Amino acid sequence: MDIQADKMIGRGVIAETERLIRPHIRQTPVIEIDATDFRLAAARLSFKLELLQHAGSFKTRGAFANLLTREIPRTGVVAASGGNHGVAVAYASMKLGIRAKIFVPTISSPSKIQRIRDYRAELVVTGDRYADALADSEGWAQQSGALSVHAYDQRETLLGQGTIGLEIEEQSPDIDTLLVAVGGGGLIAGIAAWFAGRVRVVGVEPEASPTLAMALEAGGPVDAPAGGIAADSLAPRRVGTLVYPIAKQYVDHVVLVADDEIKRAQLILWETLRVVAEP
Repeated sequence: MDIQADKMIGRGVIAETERLIRPHIRQTPVIEIDATDFRLAAARLSFKLELLQHAGSFKTRGAFANLLTREIPRTGVVAASGGNHGVAVAYASMKLGIRAKIFVPTISSPSKIQRIRDYRAELVVTGDRYADALADSEGWAQQSGALSVHAYDQRETLLGQGTIGLEIEEQSPDIDTLLVAVGGGGLIAGIAAWFAGRVRVVGVEPEASPTLAMALEAGGPVDAPAGGIAADSLAPRRVGTLVYPIAKQYVDHVVLVADDEIKRAQLILWETLRVVAEP
């Protein structure tokens, strides 16, 4: 990452963002276990339980980073989401007294749709995939003047998600490899920007929606398939343009997993840790 990019999305500005959003988010716990609990070779595994974050996911960090650092127009904010980002923006907007309009595709889970409503945001269900909801949200932003809060391809979003890296370093300072789920790439880019090569960062994607794997192979963001069991949260059309250069420099490699493996991992997490994880 060059000096200018580092000033935009680097350790110093991520730390500043963390101090800003700290009153509004939870420092989620890390649980350390022996890998033999999962019938793997002996090693120490650390799980960052971001599912205990406000609104149920890490997306809340990026939402607050956007709403606390950008000028909010009278018409409020608009966001498109497969589910979690919409829930997060609705929650943050409710807490800060900001109007929010959320566009989600028809594949979004009913529980996430209900949570968006519970957080008092205006909800629009449109299109079959995230890309459809995104296009409609962009149209509304242009028409209304509302501030668009992108789920992953936005500087402030990356900075908010990067605060997870800061917490992991504080909580598990000896960690040497991080496995990070990838959809549009905001999470892995924020974390990778924080560590800047000091730990090995590995992306994990569904075989049915390999956005980052295809981008790295092609030399830039390209359209990828958008399907599979995790399509509501891990299946945008392509990885973010801000995400790609960070991933190219700091992500070691990407692992692709089949839907059956994802379901098996969910079951093992429940049976071993009593953790209920979405795909």
